[in-house]
Parts: sequence; C-alpha cells; structure tokens
Amino acid sequence: MSFLSPIWFFALVAISIPVLIHLWNIRPGKTLKVGSISLITEASKTTSRSFKLLDILLLLLRCLLLALLAFFLAGPLWAYFSAEKKAKGWVLIPKENLKESYQKFKPRVDSLLKAGYEFHYFNKGFAKGDLKQRLADTSMKDTATQANYWSLVKQLDEKARDVPPVYLFTPNGVNHFRGTKPQIKSYVTWKTYTLADSTSRWIAGASFTNTDAIKVTLGGSGPSGSSFSLQTIQAGGNKDITVNVQNGQPMVSLKNTTQSPVAVDTTTLSIAIYTDKYGVDANYLKAALQAAAAFTGKKAVVKQYTNHNQIPAGQTWLFWLSDAQVDSRLQNISANIFKYEGGKVTDRRTQIIPGNIALMKIISAKHIGNILWRDGFGETVLRREEKGKSNIYHYYSHFNPAWNNLVWSDAFPKEILKLLNSQPYKMPPDYDKRVLSQQQLLPYNPVNSYAPSSITAVNPKDISEYFWLFLFVVFAAERWLSHKTKIPTNG
Repeated sequence: MSFLSPIWFFALVAISIPVLIHLWNIRPGKTLKVGSISLITEASKTTSRSFKLLDILLLLLRCLLLALLAFFLAGPLWAYFSAEKKAKGWVLIPKENLKESYQKFKPRVDSLLKAGYEFHYFNKGFAKGDLKQRLADTSMKDTATQANYWSLVKQLDEKARDVPPVYLFTPNGVNHFRGTKPQIKSYVTWKTYTLADSTSRWIAGASFTNTDAIKVTLGGSGPSGSSFSLQTIQAGGNKDITVNVQNGQPMVSLKNTTQSPVAVDTTTLSIAIYTDKYGVDANYLKAALQAAAAFTGKKAVVKQYTNHNQIPAGQTWLFWLSDAQVDSRLQNISANIFKYEGGKVTDRRTQIIPGNIALMKIISAKHIGNILWRDGFGETVLRREEKGKSNIYHYYSHFNPAWNNLVWSDAFPKEILKLLNSQPYKMPPDYDKRVLSQQQLLPYNPVNSYAPSSITAVNPKDISEYFWLFLFVVFAAERWLSHKTKIPTNG
C-alpha cells in the first residue's frame, strides 16, 4: 500500500485526545455512613489514587475513528508489486540511418542482441522493432534527416527509466544537435560515427561584377568545418559550373550535384556618400567601400556628392557625413542610411569594440536600439534603428584619424563589408557536414543517476472509498455505544 499525501499521518497525534478525556473522567469515592466513630481506633492517614480507564471499547472505537480519518486524508493506494525479471537493456538505432549505423557497429550490436537486449528505433516513441527483418527488407533505404538527437535523448530518459543499460548508435553530424545539451539520469552508452558522405559542395550565391563576369560563391563543408570560396566565371561557365538562362534569368548550377540551379543577382549595389565639410572623412570611407564592394563580387557603384539634391533615388546605401539633418527626400528612398550624429564631443582614451581600435573622441549617446559597436566603457559607438522601410545607422564618431584609428586599421574595410553584406550566406542544413566530438555531444549525467529497480508496481488503485465506508461504520458504532453507555463525570 502507498499513499498520495503521507503528510496527513501527523494527524494520528489526535488519538491522544480521547485517551486524555477518558483518563480525566475518574470515578469519585463512596461515602459510608456510621453511627459513631468513638470506638474506631485512629490509624495513620494514607492516601491512594489510581487511574482506571472506563469503557475500553468506546475508547478503542474513538481512537480507530481518528486513525481511519488520517488514513483517508493521506490518499491510500493499493498496488500489486511483482518482482519482474530485470531487462537486459535496449539497443537503439535511428530508422533513417539503420543500415549504415548497423554496419558500423555490427559486432557490438549483434553481441548485445544475442545477450538478450531489445532492439528499438531511436525515433519518436522508441518503438520496438525486428532488426533482422528490417535489414532483410531491400526496399527500405537509408534517408537523410535532421532529427534533433538531444531532444530525443531527453525523451528517452523518461521512457527508459526502468531499463538498466541503454546502448545508442547514431551519426555525429552537427545538424543533429540543436538547443541546449540535456541532463539525463538514465544509463546511456552512446557510440557515434561519421557518415560515409562526409563532404559537400554547393553554390551559396552568384552575382554579376562590374566587368559583366559572374562571381560565384561556393560553399564547402566537411567533418572539420565549413568554408566559402569565390570563383569568377564568364558566360560560358567552366568545368565545375554551368551557366544557362531560364525565362530571361541567368542561372548557375554546380555539376555532379543535386542542388537546384541558383539565380544570378543582376542588381547593382548603389552607394552614395554625401559630405559638406568632412571631405577627408569621405575619402577614407570611399576607399574602404570600394575595397569591400570588390570583395563581395557584386556589381557596385560608389559615388561622392557635395550637393544632396544631386543624389538619385533608389540608393542601396547613403552615407551622410554631415552635421545637418538627412534630407527627408533621401530618407524615404534609401534602403540603408549611415549618418553622423551630432552632440557634445567628449575626449576619451579607449577602444572601439569589435576590432580593439584606438578611440580618442566620441559623442555621448544613450544605450538604445540595436548596438553594433561599443567603446571600452560600454558606450554606444554605432547602433542600428529600423525606421519604416529603411535601416538607420547612427554613428557617434567620425571617419578621421583625429577621432580614432579606424581608418588606419585593417578592420575598417572588414567592418564596412559586414555592413554591406547584412545578409551573409547561410549554410543549408543538408550540406552541413560538420561533426561533434564524443565529449561535445554526450548529455550531462548527474552523480545521483536513476538506479533502475526490478520491483515493479502494477496498476495502483485508489482505495480511499473503502476507508470512507469503514470510517462511516466505525462512527455509527461509536455514536450508538456512546448513547448506550452512561459516562461518569466529576462533580
């Protein structure tokens, strides 16, 4: 028997109440009447007193009534416990990688199954399966999947608590491990391997250059990491890349891959620099922009203006190097605006982060918006604000050696490139072939791991209704006996 709320057993202390009441009700002494006491010899005075419980049956009924009430409130459950034969354990393999995983660990898996381990699929629900039958099915093939193994291991920890050892065999690709590494209490031995198809190549992007060539960004991934490289090709393509036109749109595709053709970006990156009195700053910025635009490979035009009325509409970037407010006309027709902020100039000897670039002057600003650059004191140097359809970049310094060493640093064109390429190339999950080491993927296993038991409770049942019935019977018997028996009192 077990109980839902065993704290109610403290109520058993109440049994002392009827005992004390019965002890308090002491029968008084009897008075004997005599004619004379002259002939009675005086004896030494002795006093005796004894406590005697009266109506024992009534006392027992009241004590039993309070005990049953405590048991009823504790929520009694009746469960049949049986000693089961302890399971040997489980062997789990993902269904989608079953054949390759089995071949990688065939001796180990076969020995475990021969020793009496159960085979289960390492998929949602962890269904029990017949490994030999599945392997013999030639129509079933391994397939690619991005199942989150950490999430499945967390579910397995709850599902297999009564299974002593669990053996898990899976690939170690990084795309199978997302989120926070879980904590588990089960005993899991996890063996991993690197898939046979452990490298990949794909086209991450393509665009026309200023010379009407096509610059293609190629992505590559392997167990040790991923990288990107650039290739410049002509309209005819080369030995690796094919160029064709579909419905007037130039397309490029990588030979000997299943990747769909990628559209070539035909747009032009239009960059305007406006300044009225900061000509030196504009020259430094123009050189960095030209270097960054050349690296992207996109067709780009960088022009400098001293009259904002001459700036045409449709600018991708507008760099406003002036203390004056940005022309309202340009605010509505520029996708990105980078502007000098006005305010009190403060001398400061610190650094711009990122880059650890020396900073000498700054314009004090509040910590609001999406902050991209800070100084060594945590003050804002560059922040981004979304305003309508435009991104506004507020810069609290200048592109000038008197303000900072940014224009002399190699980090200058790199940081400008990050701004221009605000949407970097992403790695498709199917092409990500990086792997995690054994220590990186293993979940945390606390010291107080769950110890499986061979004693199993079968269908626990709530039996409080029987206690309620017994309680009613005892109460009725106590009331009947109480009225039938005259309980003596003091007085």
